[in-house]
Amino acid sequence: MRTSWPCPARSRARPLPIVPAPTITCCAIGFSSLCEQCSLFRTLFTLRCSASRALLSFLCDTPPVTASGTRARVRAELTREITEAARRHLATGGAGALSLRAVARELGMASSAVYRYFPSRDDLLTALIVEAYDALGAAAEQADAAAADSGLRGRWHAVCRSAREWALAHPHEYALVYGSPVPGYAAPQTTIGPASRVGEVLCRLVADGLAAGTVPVPQGGGDAVLAPGVAERVGLSADDPGSSLAARSILAWTSVFGMISFELFGHTHNVVADHERFFRDGADHLADLLGLPAHPGHPVHHAGT
Repeated sequence: MRTSWPCPARSRARPLPIVPAPTITCCAIGFSSLCEQCSLFRTLFTLRCSASRALLSFLCDTPPVTASGTRARVRAELTREITEAARRHLATGGAGALSLRAVARELGMASSAVYRYFPSRDDLLTALIVEAYDALGAAAEQADAAAADSGLRGRWHAVCRSAREWALAHPHEYALVYGSPVPGYAAPQTTIGPASRVGEVLCRLVADGLAAGTVPVPQGGGDAVLAPGVAERVGLSADDPGSSLAARSILAWTSVFGMISFELFGHTHNVVADHERFFRDGADHLADLLGLPAHPGHPVHHAGT
């Protein structure tokens, strides 16, 4: 049986589509006492919210679900629409100019409705930062998996190349996480894990070489400059007080992003003519620094420190 949505907002908006099943009910007692479910639909249909296109598709195309499932789906769709609008604002005004009110205006929503999803600008910024780090990390992890048969150096180049390509394809998101700090914003602990994903991939492939005996342990005691426990966390604790392997790996990781940032923010324009080759050669020198085999099964030996 199919039935029309019995929400009181119907009289204020265009007719709503048919709901696939009558499993969802409405309080239907006026806007001052709407239940949580109806309040979500009120936002969509009485505030001219552009997100309603996602909801309409959901209502017409999905199988019957419970009321709680519907609320979760609607909330997820609106959250996605809000973050997409926020990313567009990043592209035009930068992170410092991001405003929940401006995002609400673009979506045709009341600012109070947006605050239900993101209580503050910092909460919205955090969501955007975590999404950017996760997207970049996923690109690096997929590149590493795809190059599994290419040897350690092949994996290294694949991961470095994926990071650069992601940055060039998403310059505003990259600037959000690797550009100038946003005034008044302090990143919470929830950003640390996502921010570490690319570095963990790079360090893991070095650790794979160490375990296989194809990557040597450089001496010089460089690991002593790292914070306690860092070498262990990245899987590069060599049980050697003179080791510099973890420090070199972190140096290589930060150098990769240094090359990307210099290119993306224009610092090497009119200096480097072929940025792709410059980056590839730089990544190769960093692989030499780490002792990654030039060919599968053939170790590279460091001379000194």
